[in-house]
Amino acid sequence: MNLEELAERIKNFEGVTRKKLIEDITSIFETVRSEYGNAIVDFGDDSAVIDIGGDDVILFAADGIWGRLLDASPWWAGYGAVVVNINDIAAMGGKPLAMVDVASSNSPEACREFMEGLAEGVRKFGVPVVGGHVHPDTRYNSLSVAIIGIVKRDCVIRSDTANPGDLVIAAYDMDGKIGSNSPYSWDTTSFKEPAKVRETYLVTQEIGKRKLATAGKDISNPGLIGTLGMLCETSGVGASVDLEKVPRPDNVDFEQWLKVHPGTGYVFTADPEKAEECRTVFEEVGLTAAVIGKIEKGAKLDIYDKTGRVTVFDFSKENITGIGSE
Repeated sequence: MNLEELAERIKNFEGVTRKKLIEDITSIFETVRSEYGNAIVDFGDDSAVIDIGGDDVILFAADGIWGRLLDASPWWAGYGAVVVNINDIAAMGGKPLAMVDVASSNSPEACREFMEGLAEGVRKFGVPVVGGHVHPDTRYNSLSVAIIGIVKRDCVIRSDTANPGDLVIAAYDMDGKIGSNSPYSWDTTSFKEPAKVRETYLVTQEIGKRKLATAGKDISNPGLIGTLGMLCETSGVGASVDLEKVPRPDNVDFEQWLKVHPGTGYVFTADPEKAEECRTVFEEVGLTAAVIGKIEKGAKLDIYDKTGRVTVFDFSKENITGIGSE
Protein backbone atom coordinates (compact mmCIF):
# COMPACT_ATOMS: atom_id res chain seq x y z
CA MET A 1 0.00 0.00 0.00
CA ASN A 2 1.37 3.40 -1.01
CA LEU A 3 0.64 5.70 1.94
CA GLU A 4 0.87 8.93 -0.06
CA GLU A 5 -1.69 7.72 -2.57
CA LEU A 6 -3.95 6.39 0.18
CA ALA A 7 -3.83 9.69 2.04
CA GLU A 8 -4.73 11.59 -1.12
CA ARG A 9 -7.67 9.30 -1.88
CA ILE A 10 -9.01 9.63 1.67
CA LYS A 11 -8.70 13.43 1.54
CA ASN A 12 -10.56 13.55 -1.79
CA PHE A 13 -13.13 10.89 -0.90
CA GLU A 14 -16.64 12.15 -1.62
CA GLY A 15 -17.72 11.39 1.94
CA VAL A 16 -15.14 13.97 3.07
CA THR A 17 -15.42 16.62 0.36
CA ARG A 18 -19.21 16.85 0.70
CA LYS A 19 -18.61 18.40 4.15
CA LYS A 20 -16.84 21.50 2.81
CA LEU A 21 -20.02 23.52 2.27
CA ILE A 22 -20.68 23.44 6.04
CA GLU A 23 -18.22 26.30 6.59
CA ASP A 24 -20.21 28.64 4.32
CA ILE A 25 -23.50 27.59 5.89
CA THR A 26 -22.43 28.10 9.49
CA SER A 27 -20.90 31.49 8.71
CA ILE A 28 -24.38 32.79 7.85
CA PHE A 29 -25.54 32.14 11.41
CA GLU A 30 -22.66 34.06 12.99
CA THR A 31 -24.76 37.20 12.51
CA VAL A 32 -27.42 35.89 14.92
CA ARG A 33 -25.14 34.42 17.60
CA SER A 34 -26.84 36.54 20.27
CA GLU A 35 -29.86 34.23 20.01
CA TYR A 36 -27.91 31.06 20.89
CA GLY A 37 -27.95 31.51 24.67
CA ASN A 38 -29.42 28.08 25.44
CA ALA A 39 -27.12 26.20 23.06
CA ILE A 40 -24.22 24.68 24.97
CA VAL A 41 -23.02 22.96 21.77
CA ASP A 42 -24.29 23.74 18.29
CA PHE A 43 -22.60 23.41 14.87
CA GLY A 44 -19.77 20.93 14.54
CA ASP A 45 -20.94 18.08 16.74
CA ASP A 46 -23.12 15.02 16.16
CA SER A 47 -25.95 16.61 18.15
CA ALA A 48 -26.63 20.06 19.50
CA VAL A 49 -26.73 20.27 23.30
CA ILE A 50 -29.54 22.48 24.61
CA ASP A 51 -29.69 23.81 28.16
CA ILE A 52 -33.16 23.31 29.69
CA GLY A 53 -32.16 24.04 33.30
CA GLY A 54 -31.29 21.40 35.84
CA ASP A 55 -29.08 18.35 35.55
CA ASP A 56 -30.39 17.11 32.19
CA VAL A 57 -29.75 18.61 28.74
CA ILE A 58 -31.54 17.95 25.46
CA LEU A 59 -29.68 16.51 22.47
CA PHE A 60 -31.06 17.60 19.10
CA ALA A 61 -29.92 16.36 15.68
CA ALA A 62 -31.12 15.81 12.12
CA ASP A 63 -29.99 13.91 9.04
CA GLY A 64 -31.08 13.79 5.41
CA ILE A 65 -30.52 10.74 3.25
CA TRP A 66 -28.18 11.07 0.28
CA GLY A 67 -30.20 11.14 -2.96
CA ARG A 68 -28.36 8.32 -4.71
CA LEU A 69 -28.89 5.99 -1.74
CA LEU A 70 -32.52 7.00 -1.49
CA ASP A 71 -33.22 6.27 -5.15
CA ALA A 72 -31.57 2.87 -4.86
CA SER A 73 -34.00 1.80 -2.13
CA PRO A 74 -36.66 3.99 -0.50
CA TRP A 75 -37.17 1.31 2.18
CA TRP A 76 -33.48 1.36 3.07
CA ALA A 77 -33.56 5.17 3.12
CA GLY A 78 -36.26 5.02 5.79
CA TYR A 79 -34.43 2.44 7.84
CA GLY A 80 -31.06 4.13 7.39
CA ALA A 81 -32.50 7.48 8.49
CA VAL A 82 -33.30 5.92 11.85
CA VAL A 83 -29.84 4.34 12.15
CA VAL A 84 -27.88 7.53 11.49
CA ASN A 85 -30.01 9.62 13.83
CA ILE A 86 -29.77 7.08 16.64
CA ASN A 87 -25.98 7.11 16.17
CA ASP A 88 -25.85 10.90 16.49
CA ILE A 89 -27.49 10.75 19.92
CA ALA A 90 -25.49 7.69 20.99
CA ALA A 91 -22.20 9.35 20.03
CA MET A 92 -22.92 12.06 22.62
CA GLY A 93 -23.62 9.51 25.38
CA GLY A 94 -27.35 10.19 25.24
CA LYS A 95 -30.64 8.32 25.33
CA PRO A 96 -32.72 8.83 22.15
CA LEU A 97 -36.33 9.82 22.90
CA ALA A 98 -38.27 10.43 19.68
CA MET A 99 -38.03 11.30 15.98
CA VAL A 100 -39.99 13.23 13.36
CA ASP A 101 -39.62 12.97 9.58
CA VAL A 102 -40.09 15.14 6.51
CA ALA A 103 -40.72 13.12 3.35
CA SER A 104 -41.33 14.03 -0.27
CA SER A 105 -42.39 11.32 -2.71
CA ASN A 106 -43.18 11.00 -6.39
CA SER A 107 -45.49 8.03 -5.88
CA PRO A 108 -47.61 6.37 -3.16
CA GLU A 109 -45.35 3.33 -3.44
CA ALA A 110 -42.19 5.30 -2.62
CA CYS A 111 -43.90 7.02 0.30
CA ARG A 112 -45.06 3.68 1.69
CA GLU A 113 -41.55 2.22 1.40
CA PHE A 114 -40.11 5.21 3.28
CA MET A 115 -42.57 4.70 6.10
CA GLU A 116 -42.12 0.94 6.25
CA GLY A 117 -38.36 1.43 6.53
CA LEU A 118 -38.85 3.99 9.30
CA ALA A 119 -41.21 1.61 11.10
CA GLU A 120 -38.64 -1.18 10.98
CA GLY A 121 -36.11 1.20 12.49
CA VAL A 122 -38.54 1.98 15.31
CA ARG A 123 -39.06 -1.75 15.86
CA LYS A 124 -35.32 -2.39 15.95
CA PHE A 125 -34.16 0.53 18.14
CA GLY A 126 -37.24 1.21 20.26
CA VAL A 127 -37.32 4.95 19.49
CA PRO A 128 -40.66 6.15 18.08
CA VAL A 129 -41.45 8.36 15.11
CA VAL A 130 -44.02 10.69 16.68
CA GLY A 131 -44.90 12.96 13.77
CA GLY A 132 -43.67 14.68 10.67
CA HIS A 133 -44.71 16.07 7.31
CA VAL A 134 -45.29 14.47 3.92
CA HIS A 135 -45.33 16.03 0.43
CA PRO A 136 -47.08 13.26 -1.56
CA ASP A 137 -46.94 14.84 -5.01
CA THR A 138 -43.39 15.98 -5.77
CA ARG A 139 -41.33 15.06 -8.84
CA TYR A 140 -38.59 13.64 -6.63
CA ASN A 141 -38.07 11.54 -3.50
CA SER A 142 -36.51 13.02 -0.37
CA LEU A 143 -36.33 12.03 3.29
CA SER A 144 -34.97 13.77 6.37
CA VAL A 145 -35.36 12.86 10.03
CA ALA A 146 -34.78 14.86 13.21
CA ILE A 147 -34.28 13.36 16.65
CA ILE A 148 -34.19 14.46 20.27
CA GLY A 149 -32.46 12.75 23.16
CA ILE A 150 -31.49 13.40 26.73
CA VAL A 151 -28.33 13.07 28.80
CA LYS A 152 -26.98 14.26 32.13
CA ARG A 153 -25.14 17.53 31.74
CA ASP A 154 -21.90 16.11 33.11
CA CYS A 155 -22.05 12.96 30.95
CA VAL A 156 -22.09 14.56 27.49
CA ILE A 157 -19.44 13.22 25.10
CA ARG A 158 -18.42 16.11 22.86
CA SER A 159 -16.18 16.15 19.80
CA ASP A 160 -14.37 19.42 20.53
CA THR A 161 -12.74 18.36 23.81
CA ALA A 162 -9.88 16.04 22.76
CA ASN A 163 -6.52 16.82 24.36
CA PRO A 164 -2.93 16.24 23.24
CA GLY A 165 -1.77 12.99 24.80
CA ASP A 166 -5.20 11.32 24.63
CA LEU A 167 -5.31 7.92 22.99
CA VAL A 168 -7.56 7.31 19.98
CA ILE A 169 -9.93 4.32 20.18
CA ALA A 170 -11.78 2.88 17.18
CA ALA A 171 -14.74 0.60 17.97
CA TYR A 172 -16.68 -1.36 15.35
CA ASP A 173 -19.34 -4.01 15.26
CA MET A 174 -17.58 -6.58 13.06
CA ASP A 175 -20.69 -8.71 12.76
CA GLY A 176 -21.86 -6.94 9.62
CA LYS A 177 -21.90 -6.88 5.84
CA ILE A 178 -21.36 -4.39 3.05
CA GLY A 179 -24.70 -2.83 2.18
CA SER A 180 -26.40 -3.67 -1.08
CA ASN A 181 -26.83 0.01 -2.05
CA SER A 182 -23.31 1.31 -1.44
CA PRO A 183 -19.79 -0.14 -1.23
CA TYR A 184 -19.16 2.28 1.65
CA SER A 185 -21.90 1.17 4.05
CA TRP A 186 -21.52 -1.57 6.65
CA ASP A 187 -24.87 -2.94 7.85
CA THR A 188 -24.70 -4.22 11.43
CA THR A 189 -28.33 -3.99 12.54
CA SER A 190 -30.98 -4.93 9.97
CA PHE A 191 -30.54 -8.68 10.42
CA LYS A 192 -30.25 -8.73 14.23
CA GLU A 193 -32.77 -9.03 17.03
CA PRO A 194 -33.86 -5.73 18.61
CA ALA A 195 -32.50 -6.69 22.04
CA LYS A 196 -28.99 -7.10 20.67
CA VAL A 197 -29.15 -3.91 18.62
CA ARG A 198 -30.25 -1.89 21.66
CA GLU A 199 -27.61 -3.36 23.93
CA THR A 200 -24.93 -2.36 21.47
CA TYR A 201 -25.92 1.24 20.81
CA LEU A 202 -26.63 1.97 24.48
CA VAL A 203 -23.00 1.20 25.43
CA THR A 204 -21.97 4.83 24.94
CA GLN A 205 -24.27 5.86 27.78
CA GLU A 206 -22.15 3.75 30.12
CA ILE A 207 -18.96 5.34 28.77
CA GLY A 208 -20.45 8.78 29.34
CA LYS A 209 -21.62 7.96 32.87
CA ARG A 210 -18.18 6.64 33.83
CA LYS A 211 -16.50 9.62 32.12
CA LEU A 212 -14.13 7.34 30.26
CA ALA A 213 -13.89 9.42 27.06
CA THR A 214 -12.50 12.89 26.55
CA ALA A 215 -14.20 13.23 23.14
CA GLY A 216 -15.95 11.11 20.53
CA LYS A 217 -17.93 10.81 17.32
CA ASP A 218 -19.78 8.08 15.52
CA ILE A 219 -17.96 7.11 12.32
CA SER A 220 -20.04 8.61 9.51
CA ASN A 221 -19.85 9.28 5.77
CA PRO A 222 -16.20 10.49 5.81
CA GLY A 223 -15.10 7.10 7.18
CA LEU A 224 -12.72 6.50 10.07
CA ILE A 225 -9.92 8.92 9.15
CA GLY A 226 -12.28 11.61 7.89
CA THR A 227 -14.41 11.41 11.04
CA LEU A 228 -11.33 11.61 13.25
CA GLY A 229 -10.29 14.58 11.13
CA MET A 230 -13.53 16.39 11.98
CA LEU A 231 -12.96 15.66 15.68
CA CYS A 232 -9.41 17.03 15.45
CA GLU A 233 -10.60 20.09 13.56
CA THR A 234 -13.20 21.04 16.16
CA SER A 235 -10.83 20.28 19.05
CA GLY A 236 -7.95 22.26 17.55
CA VAL A 237 -5.54 19.33 17.73
CA GLY A 238 -3.69 16.89 15.49
CA ALA A 239 -3.47 13.10 15.62
CA SER A 240 -1.52 10.11 14.38
CA VAL A 241 -3.09 6.76 13.45
CA ASP A 242 -1.30 3.43 13.19
CA LEU A 243 -3.10 1.76 10.31
CA GLU A 244 -1.92 -1.65 11.44
CA LYS A 245 -3.91 -1.26 14.67
CA VAL A 246 -7.25 -0.46 12.99
CA PRO A 247 -9.81 -3.27 13.51
CA ARG A 248 -10.86 -4.66 10.15
CA PRO A 249 -12.86 -7.55 8.69
CA ASP A 250 -11.03 -10.15 6.63
CA ASN A 251 -13.27 -9.91 3.57
CA VAL A 252 -13.25 -6.15 2.88
CA ASP A 253 -10.55 -4.19 1.05
CA PHE A 254 -8.72 -2.05 3.60
CA GLU A 255 -9.02 1.26 1.75
CA GLN A 256 -12.72 0.57 1.29
CA TRP A 257 -12.97 -0.19 5.01
CA LEU A 258 -11.35 3.13 5.94
CA LYS A 259 -14.10 4.88 3.94
CA VAL A 260 -16.99 2.80 5.28
CA HIS A 261 -19.93 4.36 7.13
CA PRO A 262 -20.60 1.59 9.64
CA GLY A 263 -24.01 0.86 11.12
CA THR A 264 -22.28 0.79 14.50
CA GLY A 265 -18.85 2.37 14.77
CA TYR A 266 -17.19 5.03 16.92
CA VAL A 267 -13.93 6.92 17.16
CA PHE A 268 -13.36 8.08 20.75
CA THR A 269 -10.46 9.64 22.60
CA ALA A 270 -9.50 8.87 26.19
CA ASP A 271 -6.93 9.77 28.78
CA PRO A 272 -4.24 7.06 28.76
CA GLU A 273 -5.24 6.05 32.29
CA LYS A 274 -8.83 5.38 31.21
CA ALA A 275 -8.33 4.15 27.64
CA GLU A 276 -8.20 0.46 28.48
CA GLU A 277 -11.38 0.64 30.56
CA CYS A 278 -13.11 2.52 27.74
CA ARG A 279 -11.98 -0.08 25.22
CA THR A 280 -13.17 -2.89 27.49
CA VAL A 281 -16.66 -1.39 27.88
CA PHE A 282 -17.02 -1.44 24.08
CA GLU A 283 -15.79 -5.03 23.95
CA GLU A 284 -18.23 -6.19 26.64
CA VAL A 285 -21.20 -5.59 24.31
CA GLY A 286 -19.57 -7.32 21.35
CA LEU A 287 -17.81 -4.45 19.60
CA THR A 288 -14.20 -4.82 18.49
CA ALA A 289 -12.25 -1.90 19.96
CA ALA A 290 -8.56 -0.99 19.77
CA VAL A 291 -6.25 1.89 20.54
CA ILE A 292 -5.18 3.02 17.08
CA GLY A 293 -3.28 6.23 17.72
CA LYS A 294 -2.80 9.37 19.72
CA ILE A 295 -4.01 12.97 19.83
CA GLU A 296 -1.11 15.36 19.30
CA LYS A 297 -0.35 19.07 19.47
CA GLY A 298 -0.49 20.89 16.18
CA ALA A 299 -2.83 20.76 13.23
CA LYS A 300 -1.89 17.62 11.30
CA LEU A 301 -3.63 14.26 11.12
CA ASP A 302 -1.08 11.63 10.04
CA ILE A 303 -1.40 7.96 9.18
CA TYR A 304 1.49 5.53 9.40
CA ASP A 305 2.52 1.91 9.15
CA LYS A 306 5.85 0.09 8.98
CA THR A 307 6.57 1.68 5.58
CA GLY A 308 6.38 5.30 6.73
CA ARG A 309 4.18 8.20 7.83
CA VAL A 310 2.21 10.76 5.81
CA THR A 311 -0.15 13.65 6.51
CA VAL A 312 -3.77 13.28 5.40
CA PHE A 313 -5.07 16.63 6.69
CA ASP A 314 -3.15 19.77 7.66
CA PHE A 315 -5.72 22.04 9.26
CA SER A 316 -3.37 25.01 9.15
CA LYS A 317 -3.87 24.93 5.37
CA GLU A 318 -7.18 23.14 4.71
CA ASN A 319 -10.55 22.34 6.21
CA ILE A 320 -13.08 19.53 6.29
CA THR A 321 -15.98 21.48 7.81
CA GLY A 322 -14.13 24.68 8.73
CA ILE A 323 -15.45 24.49 12.29
CA GLY A 324 -12.52 24.87 14.69
CA SER A 325 -12.28 25.21 18.44
CA GLU A 326 -12.57 28.72 19.76
